Amino acid sequence: MRRTALAALCLTAVTSLAVTGCQGDDKTEGKSKDKPSAGQSDQSSSSSKPKEPFAGLTGGEIADRAVKATFDADSFRMKGDIPDDASGSTITMDMALDRKGDCAGNMSIGGEGQADLIKTGDTLYMKYDEDFLRAQSEGAPEAEVDATVSMLADKWTKMSAKGSDAKDFADFCDMDTVFGDADDAGSDATRGKTATVDGTPAITLYEKDGKESFTFYVATEGEPYVLRLVSTTPSDEGSLTFSDFDEPVPADKPTGDILDLDALGG
Repeated sequence: MRRTALAALCLTAVTSLAVTGCQGDDKTEGKSKDKPSAGQSDQSSSSSKPKEPFAGLTGGEIADRAVKATFDADSFRMKGDIPDDASGSTITMDMALDRKGDCAGNMSIGGEGQADLIKTGDTLYMKYDEDFLRAQSEGAPEAEVDATVSMLADKWTKMSAKGSDAKDFADFCDMDTVFGDADDAGSDATRGKTATVDGTPAITLYEKDGKESFTFYVATEGEPYVLRLVSTTPSDEGSLTFSDFDEPVPADKPTGDILDLDALGG
């Protein structure tokens, strides 16, 4: 919803993972032809030893491959909780977005209500429940809040995605905005143990940038996508899980009556 919140976890953390190898390379680099196959072992090791994922690679080199593969995805789904600097609470989200800028999902702020969001082309559709509207209208006159709830609650609305009122939400659907300038940094990530993320085998990477610290989980089978990102900074805790890479985003126009907020605004 707010770029400050996204930057607190996703932009800063993914940026700290990126390495110079992400810049100006062929789109297929870091994908199947370059990454070790899952369970690849060191040629000098005994065949009786367990196979090691990303054998011989440093944490930074694995990060290179992971960031490149994730950046190259045409779409993905991100789900989790991130701190919101603007409100001082937590944004909970479940959002699918693609390279075209389309997206679909939902979010909640501080656990109070839910807003559904769909962006397709240059149009942003949103639907808010009553709890969300009342929480976001806190401090406004009661009559004004009641009128807002009566007009908007549980109804689909639409507005231009290019309008000032839609910018924060529309930015949420822009993969370039989500990742920011993540290919401008280097990584000194260290390797951890193997793990699983929603059933997918992964390797753990640890990254520290000043007072900020992060844990990443990178797929060891198929493309080396970033599967989970966790901020372990005590003052800025949160996590995002990434999935459904290259899957179609269900960003279809809602059915039924839709309230045109741009028209209401004159």
